[in-house]
Amino acid sequence: MNKDGHVLNGALLAVGLGLILSVDPTSGPIVGGQSGEITADAVLTLGSDVAGSIAALSLPVILGALFPDVDTAFGRHRKTLHNLPVLGIFLVFPYFFGNLQFVWIGVATHYVLDIVGSKRGIALWYPLSSSEYGFPTGVTTSSDWATRVTVAVTALELFVLFLVHNYLVALDTPLSEATTLLGALVGI
Repeated sequence: MNKDGHVLNGALLAVGLGLILSVDPTSGPIVGGQSGEITADAVLTLGSDVAGSIAALSLPVILGALFPDVDTAFGRHRKTLHNLPVLGIFLVFPYFFGNLQFVWIGVATHYVLDIVGSKRGIALWYPLSSSEYGFPTGVTTSSDWATRVTVAVTALELFVLFLVHNYLVALDTPLSEATTLLGALVGI
């Protein structure tokens, strides 16, 4: 995908994640009390929560979605910063620094978009291997379909993130807790 596609992907992810992280589907009616009545205060509170979450997520997710393409200025594009070791660095970044915990989501979804949405793919195991991996579903970055493919892949990414957040581990769980929870889930 091209820069515009990754910006669109990051912006849509920030909005979708803002909604996913703000709305608890197990808490009963989304707007209103247990009786289901809709009040102006409830709507304003929910709107404020969602807007605040989107604002907080926009910078880290969009930065993460754009970061891998920095390798166009140095190194080898779709290799130097488009690989699993780089993603690992972003996964542990908040563990050491405690901020920008959602940058990894932007980086990971950049990879997914380049693998699923573009013809070329990326070198997941670089520098160990220069082989590029991609799905045959991709389009060229200049294709008339590029924006539609970006939106479709982003919708799929948000669906997976929704499932992970609601059924596996909350996305806003600190890394140390998440690894403990996932370790217990798989029996480690």
